[in-house]
Amino acid sequence: MEIYQMDYCLYCDRPIEPDLGWYELLFGPEERLLCQKCEGKLEKIEGQTCLLCGRSREGQDSQLFKEDICYDCLRWESNPKWKGVLAKNVSLYEYNSFMADFIARYKYRGDYVLAKVFSKDIQMKISSLDYDVIIPIPLSKERLYERGFNQAEALVKEAGFGVVQVLSRKHTEKQSKKSREERIHLEDIFKVKDEGRALIKGKLVLLFDDIYTTGSTLRHAARALLDSGAKKVISLTLARG
Repeated sequence: MEIYQMDYCLYCDRPIEPDLGWYELLFGPEERLLCQKCEGKLEKIEGQTCLLCGRSREGQDSQLFKEDICYDCLRWESNPKWKGVLAKNVSLYEYNSFMADFIARYKYRGDYVLAKVFSKDIQMKISSLDYDVIIPIPLSKERLYERGFNQAEALVKEAGFGVVQVLSRKHTEKQSKKSREERIHLEDIFKVKDEGRALIKGKLVLLFDDIYTTGSTLRHAARALLDSGAKKVISLTLARG
């Protein structure tokens, strides 16, 4: 009698060999979406991190940090326009070569089902955070038409959380094509919709995006939200570049 159905890795399509201990024999094998090899290529961010941006301190040059804050964040905080705009960012994984390819396949090639891979981790982390509303970083109308879905919104919804859509975004060149300096000095690309102001007034907002690189996108979105009445803005991203 067959006691399990073979599953296949959503990323590489290899068969996934299930664990068959007593728990699995009694209750059935737990659903696994990646094979052991692909799971092993994901690097969770654990241990000490920058208190503001979530950059891992493991294996990093100590000169990149001043006490518990990295120098990237100190530069942001030294600018009166950006000081305290983004209260904190938390990221789940390192943006290594495997994650880069994974996100590219999900984000640019429309492989929506890959969002399921991170649902449990996103669910656990969001459940541990203090917030009133979740706002995914939006795409411009042109980019949404091009991709077919908002990758940040899909990750949150697959994890079982509702979102509010209060931000609109001006269409610009893809962030991946911009230099670090160009990303940092972006013009104001986000605007809070008139009907969204009441939804964020006095609220603690949790922004969600797929990748934190320079932190510019999240800070520009946070600036627009604070200027429209939000009490405080924190963020969660899938990966930290």
